[in-house]
Amino acid sequence: MDRFMKLAFEEAKKGKDTWTNPQVGAVIVKDSQVLGQGHHATFGHEHAEINAFKSLKDIDDAKNATLYVTLEPCSHFGKTPPCVQKIVQLGVKKVVIGQIDPNPLVSGKGVKYLRDHGVVVEEQSINSKLNRSYNYFYENNQPLVTVKYAMTLDGKINKNKDRRSIVSNQAAFEDSQQLRSQQQVILIGENTLKVDDPSLTVRDRKMSFPPIRAVVVRDINQISLDLKIFQTDEPIWFFSETTNHRTLPENVQVIVGKWTPDSILNYLTTQKIQAVLVEGGSFLQAKFLSAGLVKKLVIYLANKIYGFGLPAVWGVDFAPVNFDELTVEKLADNLKITTWRKD
Repeated sequence: MDRFMKLAFEEAKKGKDTWTNPQVGAVIVKDSQVLGQGHHATFGHEHAEINAFKSLKDIDDAKNATLYVTLEPCSHFGKTPPCVQKIVQLGVKKVVIGQIDPNPLVSGKGVKYLRDHGVVVEEQSINSKLNRSYNYFYENNQPLVTVKYAMTLDGKINKNKDRRSIVSNQAAFEDSQQLRSQQQVILIGENTLKVDDPSLTVRDRKMSFPPIRAVVVRDINQISLDLKIFQTDEPIWFFSETTNHRTLPENVQVIVGKWTPDSILNYLTTQKIQAVLVEGGSFLQAKFLSAGLVKKLVIYLANKIYGFGLPAVWGVDFAPVNFDELTVEKLADNLKITTWRKD
């Protein structure tokens, strides 16, 4: 990867509120000098290429320049006009693309449009870890599922069945908020909702598109409206086996059906959800693992032992699941273990 494409990828990482859009960075170069750069910052707003053009001191500088962009420029009308039209209009001579867009609305069409209009296109086919959920969704037609839990050295996630235990430290908690911010849905089971009473929000971060908080329940009518999840305005989806008969807050949606991990993911796919974080409890985690639907596992390992307690995965018998691509990070006296399912 050359230095200009590296710069484009660094620019792409600045996009923190892109929702179901990918993070994209763009750099405009002429005579080996960087003249402008930009990134896609917020879902529904200007794409990286447009922001890079806006950063130019003189828009005419785009003529005969080379545009480095991490992802194939769009060629369709969506929330914004097609970027390829602007590229051609401004007289860009060459476009260097880090990756072809896997989205069928775009895939290959942006490159074709540019070449048909006389723009030189170079495809670099960079295998980047950027936009893994986005790529996975369009390559597999289902969301990328991450299971996250904090556990003790002896594999326990809770000391008691009916009362929440604080397992991990503050550094792990703060890191988990960053993980949440990268998701579009945070999913838990009914028992976790009742015992832990979580809000499931991303703390200390203002997001235009916060993750949808989703809960699998048997009967929505038996869920107390005094729980913390109802105290904030972020959207809530309940996957319930029964129809709702009560007045619920406006941010609550109830989806009725016989829910399994497969049927939940099928529904989320229809909603174009690309990234799902399963946060408990142990039975729901076991169900997703046994169904072969978990792609990524994040474990916060606390420096303590409970002895008796609830295991991280429980209640379902299934064949061993192998993971690789292991990374370990020290968070004060806790460890963060991240690993990906071996395909």
